[in-house]
Amino acid sequence: MSDQTKIYERFNIARRLEHILLILSFSTLAVTGLIQKYALNSVSITLISFMGGIEIVRIIHRIAAVTFFLEGIYHFILMAYLLYVKRKEATMIPGIKDGFDAIYELLHNIGLRKEGPKMPRYNYAEKMEYLAMLWGYFLMGLTGFMLWNPIITTKIFPGEFVPAAKVAHGLEAVLAVLAIFLWHFYHVHIKKWNWSMLKGYLTHHEMVEEHGAELEKIEMAEPEPEIDPVVYKKRMKIFTPVSIVFSVIMVSLVIFLANYEETAITTIPRVYAEVDVFVPRTPTPIPSPIPSPTPDMMVANTWDGGIDYLFEQKCGLCHGESGGLSVKTYSGIIQGGNSGMSVIPGRPDESLIMQIQAPGNEHPGQFSDEELERVRIWIINGARK
Repeated sequence: MSDQTKIYERFNIARRLEHILLILSFSTLAVTGLIQKYALNSVSITLISFMGGIEIVRIIHRIAAVTFFLEGIYHFILMAYLLYVKRKEATMIPGIKDGFDAIYELLHNIGLRKEGPKMPRYNYAEKMEYLAMLWGYFLMGLTGFMLWNPIITTKIFPGEFVPAAKVAHGLEAVLAVLAIFLWHFYHVHIKKWNWSMLKGYLTHHEMVEEHGAELEKIEMAEPEPEIDPVVYKKRMKIFTPVSIVFSVIMVSLVIFLANYEETAITTIPRVYAEVDVFVPRTPTPIPSPIPSPTPDMMVANTWDGGIDYLFEQKCGLCHGESGGLSVKTYSGIIQGGNSGMSVIPGRPDESLIMQIQAPGNEHPGQFSDEELERVRIWIINGARK
């Protein structure tokens, strides 16, 4: 078989099914989550209506979330098996070589290095994506369940954690979607047309281009060391019960949080008690509405509409045009006299005329109660001319 026809297994069927489940759950979360975050957008409104309403969208989102985290639990147990039981190398953890690979690839891309670096089984970009996924898995899970169960959240954390979780959940979702569709999907499935996660294998040419260091390791035909059956059995005796207990705890926790959605209605106990209530024998009288002033009334309550005549009759004898306060003209009454401003529009209590004319002062030219009230209303309404 020539090198050009050789194929190299990259992912077995279990890993491919895991990836497909991850794609479906993540895509569902992305769509149903973003249309909730931007619910007033026309596209979101159309999709929400198409899916049957916002409540259906939320149910779909939560089912996808539970699926996503159950898949994460499986992945964690699988990684523990490979690392602890089979003592596989942690190929997804970045190392010093990855830093140099990133620098060499940058130099190659800008033309300062003739050849690019030979990548291992997982290159530096894939490792960073993996760590970002783990971070997003933790953050989205924590904030998602906090939003799902706000009442129980506030029993553990301060109330400010709920709106903070909403902001973090939404922004991390946008960041994750951008990272997947603008970085991962383009570089892995479009730019290089790498479908090994679905096919399960890479050709010799693809291995040379993308995973040269791993290809060299394969071609050196280094046999993988076998695990001693006794050692394997001892490890499995520890791993099996621990993984079962861990799985039961984590699955139970997910199910509990998915069903323990408290609301204020369910947490506030209802109180049934006999209470004496006063009921009047006769209906409480309803006061008659005060009619709005008619145009004639509004005109009458101005300086030219009669207020000038009132001041002329009551005050004109003492407060004419010769010095001090003059009530003969509108400008005179507004300007005031030697004692200060007699009328301050809008502020009757501070107007000197209302203080002097107050009942009981026995001021010459005393206004009657009706006249004083008319002047007060005139001042309240701005002492209009």
